[in-house]
Amino acid sequence: MKNQRYRIVAVGGGTGLSTLLRGLKRYDIDITAVVAVSDDGGSSGRLRTELGVLPPGDIRNCLVSLSEEESLMTKLFQYRFPKKGALSNHSFGNLFLTALSSVSGGFDKAVSNASDVLAIKGKVLPVSLDNVKLKATLINGQQVQGESRISKSKSAISRVEIYPGNAKVSKEVIDALVNADCVVMGPGSLYTSVIVNLLFNGFVSALKKTNALKVYICNIMTQVGETSDFNLTDHIKAIEKHSYPGMIDVVLVNNGKISVPIAKRYAKKCSVPVYIDKKSYNNIKILKKNFVSKTQYAHHDFAKLAETIFQLVKAR
Repeated sequence: MKNQRYRIVAVGGGTGLSTLLRGLKRYDIDITAVVAVSDDGGSSGRLRTELGVLPPGDIRNCLVSLSEEESLMTKLFQYRFPKKGALSNHSFGNLFLTALSSVSGGFDKAVSNASDVLAIKGKVLPVSLDNVKLKATLINGQQVQGESRISKSKSAISRVEIYPGNAKVSKEVIDALVNADCVVMGPGSLYTSVIVNLLFNGFVSALKKTNALKVYICNIMTQVGETSDFNLTDHIKAIEKHSYPGMIDVVLVNNGKISVPIAKRYAKKCSVPVYIDKKSYNNIKILKKNFVSKTQYAHHDFAKLAETIFQLVKAR
């Protein structure tokens, strides 16, 4: 592997993926971010409903994370209009990508052109160009449609699926997965940011074909509506249920302590640290480290994550 840059594909959505990218871009590697496209809430949901575009919000955040963080264009992309009037709570970056999609002749071209504008390090790809909706079957038998509604469900999730069910992963994403040295999934909402990407036709097949090291970053805290009462094994089982047994090679899990004030704040929302149970995980390597960031939130430290992933790939 001398004189060759490692190829790392990061898969997810929400703030978790953009956090990871902020750390990875510090290394001399080839980065490809594969981003979920099922968001139907907030500014992205409004643009999707009104104009029929793919949700731009998570794409925008990934572009910003891979750009020069202090540039004027980066600040402009993250600018959010005041909560009044026709542009209420829209971000400039979302509107820019929506307009560029029309001008460029497609959402994928818009993302590519925006990447050039922001001079990002790496590549950002929507997992699919198909417009899909997410549907969940809860353990109580109830079915819930729409990502924003699923994330608010009070009953645990049994399975998620996309419709139309024949939606395909893009060829560019398949090529990135097959040729990767490492595929990283998470951190982020287990079902609506991570697992949703596995549901597109061709994604799991590409994972079976690739020789890449496959890493899952387990969330630090449980998420009400998606992973209430989930331990580490539950996270792994959910991913394997929607892909195949043995898909994951390495799991990164936090064993650092959450400060009492932060833990109490999360507990008020019924969110607690993910319990690391002592089940045997067959051939999966469980790597426990203190990944907690020094902020007021129980989030991952992007520098610690990126360093750990880089060393895993380098050692391999």
